[in-house]
Amino acid sequence: MKNLRTFGTKIPSLVIIVYVLFFFTWGFPTTSFSQELPPVLTFSPKVYQADNQNWSITQGDNKHMYVANNKGLLEYDGEAWNLYPSPNQSILRSVFYHDNKIYSGSYREFGFWESLPTGELEYRSLSNPIIDSIGPDEQFWKIDRLEDWIIFQSLDHIYTYHLKDKSLKKVQIDGSITKMYKLENDLFFQIANKGLYKIQDGNSLLVSDHPVFQESLIINLYKQDSELLVQTDINGILTLEPSPKQWPSPNNKLQDFSVYTSLQTKSGDFVLGTISQGVVFLNKDGTIDKQISQQEGLYNNTVLSIFEDSDKNIWLGLDNGINCVNLDSPISVYKGDKGVLGTVYASAIFEDKLFLGTNQGLFFRSLEDTKENFTLVEGSSGQVWSLNVIDGDLLCGHNNGTFSYTNNQFNQISDQTGTWCFKPVPNHPHLVLQGNYKGMSILEKDIGTWSFRNPIKGFDVSSKFIEFISPTEILIDHEYKGVYKVSLNTNYTEVENIHQFKGFDLGLYSSLIKFKNTVYYAQSSGVWKYKKDKNEFARDSLLSQMYTPLTYSSGKLVNTEGEIGLWSFNKTSIDFTLQGKFEKEFRIASIPITSDFRETMAGYENIYQLRDENQYLVGTTQGYLVIDVDKFFKTKIDKPLKINSIQFKKNGGTYEAAEFEVSPTLKNKFNNLYFNFSIPYFQKYFASEYQYKLKGFLDEWSDWSQVHETSFSNLPAGDYEFQVRARVGELYESEIQSYSFTIKQPFIFSTGMIVLYVLLLVIIIIITHNAYKSYYKKQKHELKLQANRELELKELESQKQLINIKNEKLQQDIDSKSRELAVSTMSLIKKNEFLGSIKDELQKEKPLSKSSQNVIRIINKNINNTDDWKMFKEAFNNLDKDFLKTMKSKHPSLSPNDLKLCAYLRLNLSSKEIAPLFNISTKSVEVKRYRLRKKMDLDREIGLTDYILEI
Repeated sequence: MKNLRTFGTKIPSLVIIVYVLFFFTWGFPTTSFSQELPPVLTFSPKVYQADNQNWSITQGDNKHMYVANNKGLLEYDGEAWNLYPSPNQSILRSVFYHDNKIYSGSYREFGFWESLPTGELEYRSLSNPIIDSIGPDEQFWKIDRLEDWIIFQSLDHIYTYHLKDKSLKKVQIDGSITKMYKLENDLFFQIANKGLYKIQDGNSLLVSDHPVFQESLIINLYKQDSELLVQTDINGILTLEPSPKQWPSPNNKLQDFSVYTSLQTKSGDFVLGTISQGVVFLNKDGTIDKQISQQEGLYNNTVLSIFEDSDKNIWLGLDNGINCVNLDSPISVYKGDKGVLGTVYASAIFEDKLFLGTNQGLFFRSLEDTKENFTLVEGSSGQVWSLNVIDGDLLCGHNNGTFSYTNNQFNQISDQTGTWCFKPVPNHPHLVLQGNYKGMSILEKDIGTWSFRNPIKGFDVSSKFIEFISPTEILIDHEYKGVYKVSLNTNYTEVENIHQFKGFDLGLYSSLIKFKNTVYYAQSSGVWKYKKDKNEFARDSLLSQMYTPLTYSSGKLVNTEGEIGLWSFNKTSIDFTLQGKFEKEFRIASIPITSDFRETMAGYENIYQLRDENQYLVGTTQGYLVIDVDKFFKTKIDKPLKINSIQFKKNGGTYEAAEFEVSPTLKNKFNNLYFNFSIPYFQKYFASEYQYKLKGFLDEWSDWSQVHETSFSNLPAGDYEFQVRARVGELYESEIQSYSFTIKQPFIFSTGMIVLYVLLLVIIIIITHNAYKSYYKKQKHELKLQANRELELKELESQKQLINIKNEKLQQDIDSKSRELAVSTMSLIKKNEFLGSIKDELQKEKPLSKSSQNVIRIINKNINNTDDWKMFKEAFNNLDKDFLKTMKSKHPSLSPNDLKLCAYLRLNLSSKEIAPLFNISTKSVEVKRYRLRKKMDLDREIGLTDYILEI
């Protein structure tokens, strides 16, 4: 046949074909061009934590995606991936969803996965009863449904599973099956080297054995109007009847692609997955719409499987990774080829061309042909800061100065380095004020040509943001120095006055812009508007809502002057003012594109309204985005917010899954809970946000966050209800999903234990009462005894006091007697000493006269007067009445004079003092003491006086 490739040999078995397709490098030419493409969501093996190859994709009623991976079944809920290992540790080749079951096929195994009450999937084998009839090398590559049958296709046979009676049948095929295709209510398949067949009445029926269908590998079948189309691997798309021919035309370039898998979308378009050229999108008429390869954002150029989800996203299972192409996204993406374009800082439409100012220079392409590559304007290499169309000319603010573009000519106007911006001078249409690195200058247009007129003297601060508030007054923002009000002379040659505003917290990436004839200043603390009558800035409460400390990323404001006016940029979204045609006030709306996804240069964000009033170009670090705002607001999201996993554990333990359908009562020690939730929304640039609360513990909603899980630790006993809701910017806010549970009181606080505690308390009260009663009775008795003892003690104390008084009196008496004894003794001593001295004087007379003798006799009589001794003895006995008796009893041999000497020694009198009492000499006293010792028979070591004193 003409225009068809032919092979010299017949098609080998599919096993060999698979190896040939994946490991043989095809040398066919490719169609490659830069263009605006839909966003591509990428999941690498590191992200989904499984093997590289992904063979089949399906979607459940819960909107979750399921992928057949080399390591098992992958589930994606919109936030996280979960891997269920293959049931027999072999490669999972196919998946298919039907009626809450995910059917899968692998090596000598097929069956289905079913959700448990905990949300986890459990596998049940269908092939196990017939395992003996399955060939030793059979793998199940395709699963589909036909009426009440689930069809499992291997390379050798087709197996059918009846959904109602659960019966399994094996359809015998004469040859090797390459692939199976379902088209409407028919099931087709290709037998290698034989042609195209279909199942009819349970048997194989030949559809076409044309040589091209024997020699080409059939990838898929399509229905286009009433025509049946056949997708081949390298011969493009062919018609089936009456005889195969190229569709839509012989020279459609479809034969340039080596196709491994394909899909006809619900809208009738076609998607081709190639061996090494990425994915190709065809319109209904078969023309190529776009191609996305690794260069345009695909993770790998080999596409193993294609699936269209309920939101018209195209999922690609790759030889390495997974991609999701957001075909119906309100955003399209342009990425510069190999970094040549660079970061986009400004954009403009001029002379039916789209111009981009980047860090690499000024680029342009045709406005209408989005597939045309951008061309660098000659002489524009370097950093471009701004683009403005003024008075029919395109002015370019460049690092090297100021340039104009007219009639394909790029001409330098000023060589003052670093032109930030351009502002037409009020009431002077031929003048433009420009801000530069070191101040400001004036451009003038004369005879249709712009030229540099003069610098403005007196202000050398970098002027990135400038706005006129009167013909000669301007406001200038410098992000590190603040806001200035500068007054110019009428000739715009010099500065007359400079006023710097105080009271602002200077912040990174601030900006100044005029919106609706009011100048606004924006930075991290909020947005302020300038009040000319008071010459001050006042905080704008509405616009300041666009910034919060947690979400602030840039204070750059952009004005597009339309229904959508002022744009701002933060970490979680792009915010803008929205005003209806019949509304006086504007409101704030947002597009939930995060700063990570939009990849803009912080502080240099830029948006430009294209000719379609609903489309806006946003410059990025690798190209630009085009946002269709109208399509964005018309996008309807009907995604079920789902609590995917509920787990609980005790301290130090491991988490256990909880069932969704019941409201459990958990033991008190299992009071640590974890919740995982998500909405299956698969748009790359739109971030889902969540709020939650735990009624009974945390009754206030949490802040909106992209975190899709939370946990609560050490919850006290009680009844709880976990509530969660989700939103996607202005597009969607979900209904509240809830889960109720109860944490039991500890066993020690259970009802039975409380009853027991009450009984024990009553018993304890009774025992305590009796104990206290007995105790108080005993205490009363003891108190009585104690009182009696105290009375006795008091009586004894009284008696003791009386005794003490008596003793004191006795002591006084003794002391008195002792004094009397001492006085009497001393008086005796003195008297005898006196009489002795008189006697001695008288005896000196020689011869002694008679009268002297009489006197001496009288003196001797007085000295030896027994009355003195009796008086002394009586006084001594009063003081120490038992002494003399004791001495006599101990020493019976003592004479009265000896007892007298003992009495004197008892009074501790010296020999000298004793001598007068006996009317003898001191020496004689010593003799008497000696004799007394002898009578008492005292040892020499014992002192006589000490002995007597111790008795």
